Amino acid sequence: MVNTLTPETTGRTHPSQQAGPAVDRRSRTRRRQAVVAYLFLAPTLLFFVVFLLLPLGFALLLSMSRWAGFDLGDIDPVGLDNFTSLFANGSTFLAPILTNTLLFALGTVALALAGSVLVSTCIDKLRFQGLWRTLYFLPIVTTVVAVGNVWKYMYEPGGLVNGVLNALGLGSVAFLQDPDTALPSVVVVQAWASVGSAILILTAGLKSIPESYYEAAALDGAGPVIIFWKITLPLLRPSLLFVCITQFITGLQSFALIIVMTMGGPGDATNVAALEMYRQAFSYGGWGTASAAAFVLFVVVLVVTLVQLWIFRRKGEDA
Repeated sequence: MVNTLTPETTGRTHPSQQAGPAVDRRSRTRRRQAVVAYLFLAPTLLFFVVFLLLPLGFALLLSMSRWAGFDLGDIDPVGLDNFTSLFANGSTFLAPILTNTLLFALGTVALALAGSVLVSTCIDKLRFQGLWRTLYFLPIVTTVVAVGNVWKYMYEPGGLVNGVLNALGLGSVAFLQDPDTALPSVVVVQAWASVGSAILILTAGLKSIPESYYEAAALDGAGPVIIFWKITLPLLRPSLLFVCITQFITGLQSFALIIVMTMGGPGDATNVAALEMYRQAFSYGGWGTASAAAFVLFVVVLVVTLVQLWIFRRKGEDA
């Protein structure tokens, strides 16, 4: 006999009917959780919008406008004229300003990276490692104005550096007054001031290398140089990548040290992109030109970072 009883007549509920209210409850719970999450994120999102997105959009507007500052009603759209003027014949932005920026960043990275690798390797084999790391980190917590002024006096004709050169029987050098030596002199100071942060990162990377690798290499008869080139450097590649990228970005954006030590002189020998943007905006009233230069510098930083990531990936580091 065929059973013709329905779920209603038997007093039972079909599984699909039971799942419906449960799904609705879970959906409402997820919506409430999402609302609570966005409420907690609201201050950060507001900060992000007010201090990043709005200034970025305003800078983009200014890069395609002519504006002398103060009155927003004076903004005059000019299209891409600000960008074309940066690279027009007779413009100093491409050479020497942008060239100086790249040379400054390259020199800083090369000196800071070489010095930090050497010092980190030595510190890793010494006692009281925390003390040594602290001593090398002191320039980081010292203000740029103090560092720049101290080195500026040391570079003077009667300063400490020339005093050492004279004691060695060498002549005095006009470090900051000669266009040929001004930029390298500031590069040395920037590298010296940034070595401390690189040392902290690299010493942490050295601590993460298993000691068994060095023991196995020593048992195979490998010397210190072979161990350094075949074990230490390859395993330090993630830390080296981070140091290279951060140091290069810092060098490309450098401004305070140069304005303290040389003000971009002599001539334009030490003038860099960040200093030129400051001059265009606050000294000449060319806010549009300064904004256009800022976006050009952004593209340079992006390209350099991508190139560094590509180089490290080709060497086997999945960054």
